[in-house]
Amino acid sequence: MREKLTIRDIELKDKHILMRVDFNVPMENGNITDDTRIRAALPTIKYALEQNAKVILMSHLGRPKGEPNPKYSLEPVAKRLGELLGKNVKFCHTAIGEQTEKIVEEMKPGDVVLLENTRFFPGERKNDPEFAKSLAKLGDIHVNDAFGTAHRAHASNVGVAKFLPSVAGFLMEKEIKMLSSVTYSPEKPYVVILGGVKVSDKIGVIENLLDKADKLLIGGAMMFTFFKAQGYKIGASKFEEDKLDLAREILDKVNKSGVELVLPVDAVCAREFKAETDKKVFDIREGIPEGWMGLDIGPKSIELFKSKLSGAKTVVWNGPMGVFEIEDFSIGTRAIAQSLTELSSALTVVGGGDSAAAITKFGFADKVSHVSTGGGASLEFLEGKELPGIASILEKKKKHPIIVAGNWKMNKTPSEARVFSRELLKELNTAGNAKVWVFPPFVSLVDVQEIFTGTSVTVGAQNVHQKPFGAFTGEVSVPMLTDLGITHVIIGHSERRHVFNETDFTINEKVKAALDGGMAVILCVGETFEERQAGKTFDVLKRQLTKDLEGVNLSDASKLTIAYEPVWAIGTGVVARPYQAQEAISYVREMLSKIYTPQLAEKIACLYGGSIKKSNCQELFLLPDVDGGLIGGASLKVDEFSEIYEIASKFC
Repeated sequence: MREKLTIRDIELKDKHILMRVDFNVPMENGNITDDTRIRAALPTIKYALEQNAKVILMSHLGRPKGEPNPKYSLEPVAKRLGELLGKNVKFCHTAIGEQTEKIVEEMKPGDVVLLENTRFFPGERKNDPEFAKSLAKLGDIHVNDAFGTAHRAHASNVGVAKFLPSVAGFLMEKEIKMLSSVTYSPEKPYVVILGGVKVSDKIGVIENLLDKADKLLIGGAMMFTFFKAQGYKIGASKFEEDKLDLAREILDKVNKSGVELVLPVDAVCAREFKAETDKKVFDIREGIPEGWMGLDIGPKSIELFKSKLSGAKTVVWNGPMGVFEIEDFSIGTRAIAQSLTELSSALTVVGGGDSAAAITKFGFADKVSHVSTGGGASLEFLEGKELPGIASILEKKKKHPIIVAGNWKMNKTPSEARVFSRELLKELNTAGNAKVWVFPPFVSLVDVQEIFTGTSVTVGAQNVHQKPFGAFTGEVSVPMLTDLGITHVIIGHSERRHVFNETDFTINEKVKAALDGGMAVILCVGETFEERQAGKTFDVLKRQLTKDLEGVNLSDASKLTIAYEPVWAIGTGVVARPYQAQEAISYVREMLSKIYTPQLAEKIACLYGGSIKKSNCQELFLLPDVDGGLIGGASLKVDEFSEIYEIASKFC
């Protein structure tokens, strides 16, 4: 598994951190009976607060069926969290809407807000894009620290990550690290202990770990399905009649794999499924008599399992050995839990759900390497499945280099451009993987190109005429630029469209001329404030892309870069919120997929342009569909532009 970005990899100061946590705590009459899950989230929350972030927390609680239900309100959780943090936690009575946005907007660094139960909205479990976007409006960065829901593609953990950069919290990071260790690269000898009720629940784990494990120990009620499949008498013990053939297949696979399969040799049985009842130990080979049901592994099995654990370097345990909730039938589960604590040199990982509940009940949770907070999530991870809540978290390095493009516009005289370029070259650590493009005025192209020759910095032009030559006073052609060694050109910048009245037809002619001349084109598209207010953003982008790229063939399209620049954010100091930039650029890719192919659309770099600064570039560069920025004012300052480059280089 590729390494994921975590909360410690990003700048948090003054940012709105939208954090998905797992506060699905047990409640009784409105009171929290176990705050373990709240405590588990504290390290990530505290870290964000120490970094002067504004923390907005999201969670579900119970199963309220997509509508408000006071029984499942998170208000008691806000109170308990405040007690644990030693500070006020503001509770927001709804997860989305104007009231919520106002509360979030008024937050100061160090503030904490807990949103109401996300499952009060049907869009949460449906992963509805509109609900996810409404949540995304509240944040700059999404932090996913809810491993317990990682196997579910819901709006608050997966949907939001389509609109905001998503990174892992400390709890999520540890879960990924520990479970990866036992799933992909376990140190040997490696022992897997499986229990619980159903063979069908564990078949995926068994099949995925067969080529990795040395020993497979099976207990719990699922052992009786295996015994029945082998012809042993199991009395009234529970088993899966429709899974007997599956059990035989597993036994055959295990035998062929060379993994040592260890089944219990005796079982603690009772006539009734209850506490303080008659119990008796039966040898499995002799069979369990009619009227008796197996409820725990027996003393000989405990000793057998202990001996098989001896010398293990990696152990993963998922599923209890018996009905541990009843004291008389908890001995096997307790013994396995204690045995793990005695393997001082081994990595010991306990799967979530009942296994986690059992080891916590017996007081051994802090004596093993890791106890997973997710039952179904840990099981699916061990099966080798890709969990949507993890897949949506950004990887340490983006697939493509981030492009940091500086558009100087009509700034800097030739002498100023020379001085600036030399200073910039000294400041830039061009050993990084980010790309640097600079676009000086025409009068400085030759000098700037000469200074950056032999470096990784690309020098481009801000505009070009569509004709190769002719009576066009004041214009510059493609052959003139290429003769200077200029390979890149910006076309369709909003100022060319709205100040110089260039039409889509003109821009299309320029694009084709530049591509035909072998140049790489940065095509700018974007809507005005009035067009956005009227809900026409997508209409504008569709028109511009369709008309500007008309007649541009597939082979030439590979030389394109698209820069989305909302006109209302250029030179105004106003920057599109991350969700707005992502939504627009995602649509750009969608259009490119239709105009060309999905494969090519993925390869075409898409930039955001509009009041990018070092204070906001991080969350923009980390957006799923953003490959960099077309930077105006900040590109005219050596320190700021070089710092933006350094930030970009961290993520590619």
